[in-house]
Amino acid sequence: MPLIPEEPQIHESAQGPRVTPAAGRTAQTPHPVPGPRSAATPRPGRPVPGPARPTPPAQRSHGGAAPTPAPRPPSPAGPQIQLVPAPADGALDAAGEAVDLLLDTGRAPGDILVLTTGDPHPWAAHELSFGEDAYWAQHDARDDVFYATASAAERASARPVVVVALNPATAAGANGTDGTGDPAARALPLALARAQALLIVCGDPQRINAALGAGV
Repeated sequence: MPLIPEEPQIHESAQGPRVTPAAGRTAQTPHPVPGPRSAATPRPGRPVPGPARPTPPAQRSHGGAAPTPAPRPPSPAGPQIQLVPAPADGALDAAGEAVDLLLDTGRAPGDILVLTTGDPHPWAAHELSFGEDAYWAQHDARDDVFYATASAAERASARPVVVVALNPATAAGANGTDGTGDPAARALPLALARAQALLIVCGDPQRINAALGAGV
């Protein structure tokens, strides 16, 4: 009787080492950019109104490169929209860096309006301490970057570029809200209506898309 050759045994090959995906880099918060200069250190050609004011509060300093705004297609009837992803506590710094980039690329300071959804920008808080009239007079002069809270956006006039920081408020009602709902839902449509050419929004992209609508 012929012998049946023994079937060779197939040994399972040893698996190679698994590759662990590299952890994503932690986004670095961009450098803060000082707001418009106080009367103590005016820009060239800007008159010095009254006595020298104290230096505005210094902003926080963080290391890291500035985020590059991600352009989105402009609406047929509106300005171009750029999103700068940033955490809530880094949105103000990201907005300041966006302003710095705009000025470095040739934008006139008076072309830029900055709105905050939470606490006021340090420059706005400083200038408001001298009174509403003096504060809004600088807005009307249109010779420098102007900072305002989103709750005051209805009073602000249109400018070629509007930058919005979706920053938090340290207390409910700090920015004219009752602590309910998302301030971005009110602030972004107002900002969009005042941006003549470009709207830059710094914050959580999901909040931004929810406020502006998926079709923007």
